[in-house]
Amino acid sequence: MVPIAAYLILAAILFCIGIAAFLIKRNVISIFMSIELMLNAVNLTFVAFAHMWHQVSGQIFVFFVMVVAAAEAAVGLAIIIALFRSRQTLNVDQVNLMKN
Repeated sequence: MVPIAAYLILAAILFCIGIAAFLIKRNVISIFMSIELMLNAVNLTFVAFAHMWHQVSGQIFVFFVMVVAAAEAAVGLAIIIALFRSRQTLNVDQVNLMKN
């Protein structure tokens, strides 16, 4: 048996990596992937606690979070493609949507 602390430490490490990548990276796709990494870290925490308390509700909540993340990925990638086609760059510093 793996203790729950190991899962929580892994989730915290994944979440911190996601936050660091979100703050450091300047590419829209890298920022998008770091948000997905943070969502997966939270899902790991939900599953770990659901297993510890022998509850299915945490796993059901994870399912809904994954559905929302999949919808966000579809819409987000469409926005990223439209952004690239209009601005020819994915660098956050060079993209200014308020200018023509």
